[in-house]
Amino acid sequence: MSGRVFGELPGSRGGRRFGTRAELSEAGLHRPRVAGISGSEKEGADSIVLSGGYEDDEDRGDEIVYTGHGGRDVQTGRQVADQNFRGGNRALALSSLNGLPVRVIRKAGAASHSPAGDYRYDGLYLVDDYWYDTGRSGFRIRRYRLIKLPNPSHAELTVSEERGAYSAPRQASTITRIVRDTEQARRIKALYDYECQICGIRLVGLAGPYAEAAHIRSLGAPHDGPDVSENILCLCPNHHVLFDHGGVAVGADLALIGAVGRLTVHPKHQIGAEYLRYRRKHYGAAPCSNR
Repeated sequence: MSGRVFGELPGSRGGRRFGTRAELSEAGLHRPRVAGISGSEKEGADSIVLSGGYEDDEDRGDEIVYTGHGGRDVQTGRQVADQNFRGGNRALALSSLNGLPVRVIRKAGAASHSPAGDYRYDGLYLVDDYWYDTGRSGFRIRRYRLIKLPNPSHAELTVSEERGAYSAPRQASTITRIVRDTEQARRIKALYDYECQICGIRLVGLAGPYAEAAHIRSLGAPHDGPDVSENILCLCPNHHVLFDHGGVAVGADLALIGAVGRLTVHPKHQIGAEYLRYRRKHYGAAPCSNR
């Protein structure tokens, strides 16, 4: 089978077991026989293997905090250097950006959710978030939070290795983006009259104005950011995506990083400097472009 396939493969439903990495490769579920991430920087990642090789991995079943590749000693397996943002690490981030599903395979003994046999295909996950962190050994690592997809469709998206990018999907597939809208979030949006704090745009549809609440330090584990007004920004959808994916950040002086200008702040909205520091440390921002 040529090309890279994102999603379910015919005849390979969740729970199927394999004895070796060679069998996984032959079935097309995870092509590399050694690497834990299957993918490319231009296409995204289509599968990963949880093998227990990285000490910072956290496997909670339907939620995984996965460590990127690189920086390990080939003899001892210990982390001895910082990880870069190339190869499979960048591929996983691209899958997050484009909402591409990732097949997850667990190796026996890797974690509490590992199979009794050698390898088990455990279905499709979405890369919900990705960031920098300092691992247990003191080196800079890439981390990815993957959330299991309920009732995955059988849609396949084939990516050609030739120039021309993606071929047409064989079936339609829908990716759901959860937008949290708590009482605090609604209050902040109303305070700004739904104007984006970065670009000042106010979107209005038939049902009324629309904006999104961006939590500076993300809610939920492992970030555990609070749902308080000091941790919330009012952004348009474009700048919310850029903020989440490191395309724009906010400096200590509220100057924008990755964009021109400063963050607009209402006199009644106090933004927590500690949350902005956390965001810059773990997500960074791309250099500013005037294109």
